[in-house]
Parts: sequence; C-alpha cells; structure tokens
Amino acid sequence: MFFKADACNVPIAVIQDATNFLKMNDDLIFKSVLPIQIRMTDLDPFGHVNNGVLLSYYDLGRLNYIQRVTNKVLDWNELDSVLVHVSCDFKDSVLFNNTVFVGTKVVELGNRSIKILQHIFTENPYCLKSTCYSVLSGFDKEKNCSKPISEELKEKVRMFERS
Repeated sequence: MFFKADACNVPIAVIQDATNFLKMNDDLIFKSVLPIQIRMTDLDPFGHVNNGVLLSYYDLGRLNYIQRVTNKVLDWNELDSVLVHVSCDFKDSVLFNNTVFVGTKVVELGNRSIKILQHIFTENPYCLKSTCYSVLSGFDKEKNCSKPISEELKEKVRMFERS
C-alpha cells in the first residue's frame, strides 16, 4: 500500500532539526503505512484522540517500518538504537470514528543516526492529521553510548525506499 503525501494539495511540512531544515518535495511517498485501531482509552474528554496517544501511534509506525525493512520480528534484546529526538505538529483532530494510518519514511541516513518523517492521516478523503520528525541513534548497550548504524541496516533501508 503506497500513499502519496501531497494528495488533495495538502502542503508538506518543513521540519527544523537542530542544525538545518529538511524540505520534502511533492512526491513524498510512504512505502510503510500502518493502519491504526483507535481504542476508547485513546480518547480525551472532548472525544478526540489524545495528542500523547498520537506519539504512541508514531512508535508503532517506526517499529513496523523496522520490521518491514529487516523482514523479521523485533527482539527487544537485539535492539541497538534509541529515540533521541522527536518533534510533532498536530494539524487536525483525530476522532474515534476516523480510519487512520501512520506513514513512515526514512529521509536521511547518517553514520550514527536515522532521520524519520511520519504522517498520521485519514483516507477517503485524505486529511493530514499530524506530522512527526524523529531521530534514532545507534546505541551500544554494554558501553552505554552511541555507535554507528550498521551498514547492513542502512543498505536494507536504501533498498526498501527505492523499491
């Protein structure tokens, strides 16, 4: 399932990280799209999905992306990356009866980091609900410090994004 992020002329967000701007173009395509089941416990007193819960949806999208790229179920004991940055913009309310998806795309691979852009959206009609920019860093659990992202993972990401 592929979704084009510029459907219905929704502008692509420009997201600032600590040192520069990432400008996404109009053909941003999410090759990893995860449908989300909204639960009653996700709602706030106004009947909207709580903004904090949307962050957990983004977590699910990142985990799903990694599982798809590596083609294996994640083993928590083998994880060698940590979330070191997240910024989120809330564009429109998510309601209980919405059918929502999380689109996830790696936008930059560094030596020690992976930069990820995500959208939460509905379809039919397409409506952008939220955007998220996050950074994963390679992490050495034994030394408790950052480490380079494996070349194997970087190549798998490149192949997935090109396919």
